[in-house]
Amino acid sequence: MVLAVVGFVGLCLLVGATDAALLRSSALGWYLSLTHPPGTPPDWLFAAVWGALYVAIGTAAWLVWRQVGAGAELRLWGWQIAANALWTPVFFGLHQITLALAVSVVLVVLVALTLRAFGRLLPAAGWLMLPCLAWTTYAAYLNAGLWWLNRV
Repeated sequence: MVLAVVGFVGLCLLVGATDAALLRSSALGWYLSLTHPPGTPPDWLFAAVWGALYVAIGTAAWLVWRQVGAGAELRLWGWQIAANALWTPVFFGLHQITLALAVSVVLVVLVALTLRAFGRLLPAAGWLMLPCLAWTTYAAYLNAGLWWLNRV
């Protein structure tokens, strides 16, 4: 049981650590050179929020797994984790703001669907996904603002 929760949370944290490892000073320099939309938080906040969200997302998946085992709900969760992992290399690695915005939109939809699926099975798991939906929606706004303000 303990290994399972460590696995679910660990997978989420691994996504975050991998994305963080992809950030190079040149990528950050490019990001800092962009015009940012109103409401952009300080850079340090992103890692702190994502760290907490990854713990919540992993815990939600573990709760669902304990309740019903592997199934469609966890496959949906896996897709949203994959979309989450894809955003950083697209945005920071490829400097593709438009494609990253498309990934953001897909991510918001997948998180919303995961929240709904988890919430139907186990309300606590749905509630654990709610901050992720709020943050990914906010992140999509930031991505859209970056796209709009930095169009060439």
